[in-house]
Order: sequence, then structure tokens, then C-alpha cells
Amino acid sequence: MRSTADPLAPLGELPGVTEAVESVRKAVDRVYGHRIMRRRSSEVSAEAALRGARGSAQVAGADWALEEVRRRSDFSGDGQARTVGAALRVSAEAGQLLSVWGQSPLRVLARLHLVAVGGDAPETSVGRPRLAGETVSDADVSSGLPLPDADETSARLDGLAELIVAGTSAPALVTAAVVHGELAVLRPFGSCNGLVARAAERIVLVGSGLDPKAICPSEVGHAELGRTAYTAALGDYASGSPEGMARWIAHCGRAAELGARESTAVCEAMQRGAA
Repeated sequence: MRSTADPLAPLGELPGVTEAVESVRKAVDRVYGHRIMRRRSSEVSAEAALRGARGSAQVAGADWALEEVRRRSDFSGDGQARTVGAALRVSAEAGQLLSVWGQSPLRVLARLHLVAVGGDAPETSVGRPRLAGETVSDADVSSGLPLPDADETSARLDGLAELIVAGTSAPALVTAAVVHGELAVLRPFGSCNGLVARAAERIVLVGSGLDPKAICPSEVGHAELGRTAYTAALGDYASGSPEGMARWIAHCGRAAELGARESTAVCEAMQRGAA
């Protein structure tokens, strides 16, 4: 990334990124243009939140049927149940933090981690970046990528927060992909980093105005594209090369498109009276 007052802006000019941005915009516009959105947009948003949480849990290794996620109220069982419960809590909380993100993104990340962990981690380690020597236990991002040390992680988190607060002319997809990729690669917390990273991506897409009603769950797309593709794309991001960054942004764009397609199907089902 070359030195510039707006370091994210050049990423929007990488080969293939402009096309990905335009493709996402068209997919989102198609959903917003559906007749169901005129009178039942809140229902579509609620369904998108549920499906997005399920998708994020899938990437984290908890592959539950949608109806099981919808039916269950107790998520205190095994590891998969706790993962699904954490994803649902994070999805619900993310929508309450949109107004805070632009002024204090680190506060939002801390809150998302607190909500995700619940009572499953020592209180002293919740909501703060890991310290030197502390381990990370994230199944969905344990892709063999080197784990940055605590000092590097802290510095890069501060840099990311400064970028968010300063604002950027880069397209929403580019900003969302960088936020997601940076958090997933840094793994700043001891656990639940993937859930937090994907929720942060959604916050950017919604807060930017690209998807203001939160009806295009990119987490669904990440799950549909599969864990293997997800970890490979993260490797591209971690490489830091222009080609790798472009591939990661395109991957996130495809995930957003698939999320939009999911909500289009929800609208169609509502129109038929089947949902």
C-alpha cells in the first residue's frame, strides 16, 4: 500500500476491484428495488441478521441448519452451540453500534468481543487485545498464517482505528474488506476473532450507506464460498501484495453479492406467502 493521505483509496484502483465494487452495488440495488422492501423491509432485515449469524457460525465451524438456529433458545451446550449463540449475540449487537463505529472503532470491537465471549473466558482477557504470550483459539482463522506478536497487533489496530476515524474516499466494499481482513489476520483477541471480523465488515457495509437497512448478509456469502476459499483469500490479504489484496477484496465482494442474493430469495418467498 503506497504512502498517501488516504491509504485505502489506491486499493479501489487495483485490477478487478472496480468491477467487484460495481457488481456488489448492482446486487444490492436489485434487493432494494424488490416490491417486498416497500412494506416489509424490517422483516427482511431481521431474517438477514439471523441468516448472517448462521453463516458466520458456519465459517467458525458450527454448521447448523437454519431452522435449528431459529428454533433453539439455549446455546449453552457444546462448542458448536456456544459458537452459534455467540454469532447470534454479535449479529444483534452490531446493529446497535453503528453510530459509535466512526468515532471509536476500538470501543466497538471491544464490545463485540465482550458480547461474543459471554461468560466463556476469563474476565481479565475479554474486550482487550491479547498480551505477549497469550494464545488464540479461533478455528475459523487458524489457517496456518503467522500470528503477529502483541506489539505489532496493537500498532496495527491503532492504525486501523485512525483510518476509520479519519474517513476514506475508498468504496465501502474496499473499506469493509480491509477491516475484515486486518482483524482476521491480526487475531487481536484470544477468541472469537472471526465472528468479530465478519461483524465489523457488516458494520462498514451498513454504516457506509451501501446497505443501510442491513439486508445483505455477507456472512452468508462467506459460508457459501466455503472455509477453504475463505482461508486462502485471507492468505492473499496477509501477503500484502497488490494482487493478493485485489483477490481478497473480490472475494469479499462475491460474499456480499451472495448475501444480497440470499435476501432476494427471502423477498421472493415472502411474496409467495411462504415466509
